[in-house]
Amino acid sequence: MQLICSSRMSYKTVGVLGRALLQSGNRTPPLVRSRKLQNYSSKCSSCGVTNQEGKYKQTNGKPCSSGSPTSPAVHRHPVGGKKRTEEKLSLSGRSYSSTALKVDQRAYLWARYNELKRLVHDLIPPGVCTLLNSSTIYANNEVSLAEVDIYGFDYDYTLALYSNALDSMIYTKARDFLIEHYKYPEGIRKYDYIPNFATRGLHYDIQKGLLMKIDAFHYIQLGTVYRGLRPVPDEEVLQLYQGTHHVPLNHLSGFYGKGPNVKHFMDVFSLPEMTLLAVANDYFLSSNIEYDPVHLYRDVSEAIGMVHIKGYMYKWIMQDLEKYILRGEETYAVLHRLVSHGKKLFLITNSPFSFVNKGMTYMVGKNWRDFFDVVIVQADKPHFFNDCVKPFRRLDGNGDLQWDKITSLDKGQVYKQGNLFDFLKLTGWRGSRVLYFGDHLYSDLADLMLRHGWRTGAIVPELELETKVVNTEQYAQSLTWLQALTGLLERMQMHRDPDSVEVLLEWMQEREELRQKTKNLFNPQFGSIFRTCHNPTYFSRRLCRFSDLYMASLSCLLNYDLSYTFYPRRTPLQHEAPLWMDQLCTGCMKTPFLEEMAHIR
Repeated sequence: MQLICSSRMSYKTVGVLGRALLQSGNRTPPLVRSRKLQNYSSKCSSCGVTNQEGKYKQTNGKPCSSGSPTSPAVHRHPVGGKKRTEEKLSLSGRSYSSTALKVDQRAYLWARYNELKRLVHDLIPPGVCTLLNSSTIYANNEVSLAEVDIYGFDYDYTLALYSNALDSMIYTKARDFLIEHYKYPEGIRKYDYIPNFATRGLHYDIQKGLLMKIDAFHYIQLGTVYRGLRPVPDEEVLQLYQGTHHVPLNHLSGFYGKGPNVKHFMDVFSLPEMTLLAVANDYFLSSNIEYDPVHLYRDVSEAIGMVHIKGYMYKWIMQDLEKYILRGEETYAVLHRLVSHGKKLFLITNSPFSFVNKGMTYMVGKNWRDFFDVVIVQADKPHFFNDCVKPFRRLDGNGDLQWDKITSLDKGQVYKQGNLFDFLKLTGWRGSRVLYFGDHLYSDLADLMLRHGWRTGAIVPELELETKVVNTEQYAQSLTWLQALTGLLERMQMHRDPDSVEVLLEWMQEREELRQKTKNLFNPQFGSIFRTCHNPTYFSRRLCRFSDLYMASLSCLLNYDLSYTFYPRRTPLQHEAPLWMDQLCTGCMKTPFLEEMAHIR
């Protein structure tokens, strides 16, 4: 690029320089641009070069050093070559006027918009929407399976996956319990279970009776706040939270998801509870019945708890294992493979032995205990992991408690209660040699990772649906254009004239519609469990904090060699340039042994 020797350079030249800078990586364009340059004339005082319409001609027969790319653009005094002193500008100085054509800002912005949209359309290659595999294991931390000798498991939603029919049964029984035992209005009985209303990881404001989604930075995602079955307008949300949609730390959940004012619904069993809360709130609101949201929350929680305490859930499942238990053959395949490679296995569950025995016999066979070196039932997690008081009790073949003192944990035996400190002392299984799988981030994984240094694997069944959505062409196109449009807004926001502001407002409206569109692909009320519109959710933050690995089901282990090393993807921080190709080079796009294990599915 030639440097123009003139202190009276036309402002339109800035457009040329700005475009050149933008093409070479500068993200900030000039305020005004034009595709055409006005004629301008300038003369270099040192060499007599005159510029006419961008062309130079010499008047003294000597080359113009100022036009050389290697020469600094410094004006010198014609006598002695001294630098010219900088002229001070004052209000009474000479006035400058531009003869540039007026830029049509509206046309310019829409031209940039259309150009970017064509680019985005061409950017998505064919087949990109089928790259993600729902059987992939995702890594938050580097884990080498070659270093893992001991594998531990929870039972519910880990070894045993349940059908959606179980949620409906839990909801119906708890709803009827509210009506019959707590004397709630009979009108609530008309509400059937709504399978796709709530999602895991939502928060419930106990004082206000609001169900909502919160991001990793404690901000409520506007548009996902529900009172009963009705969305709460954004303006009302801001009013309820003193002009902000931020939830203070002292109001949020404690370490185990149970804060003083806000409850975090973390496990899969919480879906019926959230739906029942929404339904009961909706009935009172639509019937204009005054009620205390705190009393409602406590009553619903107790009704859901009674389904478990009285053993209704266990009874339903044991009566119809085929209806409620899914993919039992995959559980058998995982356990058989681990044992055949010399790994030690143990089971720690809160469920009773009779229930576990019935389900494991259905999935694995009568000799299922031969797979496990230690079996612990009714462990009372998470207290099992942080309490050193409760001793182990041994059960006999009929499930009756024995009174002998436990000095060892023997294979083939079944133990009740106990605590992790005695477990570690009796087994010696410590540190990264142990990999424990569970579905509840608080009850199953948090203490093990943060306090005891075990490796942890989270079972997240929702990954299957989320992966299917991400693999759709509609999602890929919507998200790519959403990101591109956001970048365009970021670059063009310095245009403040009325026409530009009007265009930018149209773009912001389109951006909001795109965000709503991508949210609805997952769940019309609350969207993805992993993201708000842009940020990770509170659930995602806990998932990354408490689990080294996460996957849709335990059977994902069948796709990997037992010496495989999982590497987390290096995603760029905000101040880093995304120069690496991790998104394409790591295991998220494929699983190495999927075809070999396909017969299991």
